[in-house]
Amino acid sequence: MLARDWYYTERRRVGIDSAVASIYDRHDDSDSRARAALTMLGLQRGWRLADIGCGNGVLACEAAAMGAEVDAIDISPAMLALADILARDRKVAIRTQFAGLLSFAYQPNSYDLIVSEFALHHLPDFWKAVALARIYGALKPGSNFYLRDIVFAGMPDGIERDVEGWADFSIKNHDFDRDSVVTHMRDEYSTFGWVIERMLTDVGFTLVSADYHAPLHGTYLLRKPKSGEQS
Repeated sequence: MLARDWYYTERRRVGIDSAVASIYDRHDDSDSRARAALTMLGLQRGWRLADIGCGNGVLACEAAAMGAEVDAIDISPAMLALADILARDRKVAIRTQFAGLLSFAYQPNSYDLIVSEFALHHLPDFWKAVALARIYGALKPGSNFYLRDIVFAGMPDGIERDVEGWADFSIKNHDFDRDSVVTHMRDEYSTFGWVIERMLTDVGFTLVSADYHAPLHGTYLLRKPKSGEQS
């Protein structure tokens, strides 16, 4: 899509340097979790995969090690640098692309699998829908989109309780301090799970599953129907 003067500028929120980017490296089991997710998704050797918002490249490198052709896409140069270093260390080939959900380059109907984790909430809702439509267009018919993000699983009247629960969960399970939760609530664009689900199905995806297993975390498995199938 060609940029217009009214088009949302994804790069306005880029300010992550290598020191800040290191927060994404906190989990020692990130390799095994990425491998488990890819196995669950049925990744096959020779598939073409896009990891949009690839961060430090753990999932992208795991996919490459499993035989996929991988495009590792991120709006942060610092993250892409970490992904390149990881790929070299693991002796796998990935293609990095400096872009985001609204700007990644693709040929229509070209990907066997697209993954995006904790990137969509950086966009306001209108632009979330635009991004999801682009992902839909990039996938081959019959292929899957795996989405994880920070979303509100409840309703507006329960937000205070939900946010407090998320803060407690994040501090105890992910070593984030309360300030990171406060910053997210104030400055970023998380929305409700039921809004995300409506966006996904209106774009055309079949919603295979939606899992709200942790406070303010949603995991979605989507399928792009084949020609003649109903979404």
